Amino acid sequence: MAAARFIVRGKVQGVFYRASTRDHAIALGLVGAANNLEDGSVEVMASGTGNALVELERWLWHGPPAAHVVEVRREEWPTTETFRDFVTG
Repeated sequence: MAAARFIVRGKVQGVFYRASTRDHAIALGLVGAANNLEDGSVEVMASGTGNALVELERWLWHGPPAAHVVEVRREEWPTTETFRDFVTG
């Protein structure tokens, strides 16, 4: 299992970004979470196969139609958390 943490910046709050990310992540077989951050960005933590994480990262650059993404930063995430599903906070 691979895991990564993404910080997504741009117009990503109030545009169904987290819910759309959850739907896409579940379709890819990933587990994790998507949360709004106080600075207006979205944090996405996901674990699953390496290929699924690459596909999620590609999708994060676009997001749902109303989003306007200007940056996606990825870092490896040596998670000790165990997710059973993909949730939003």
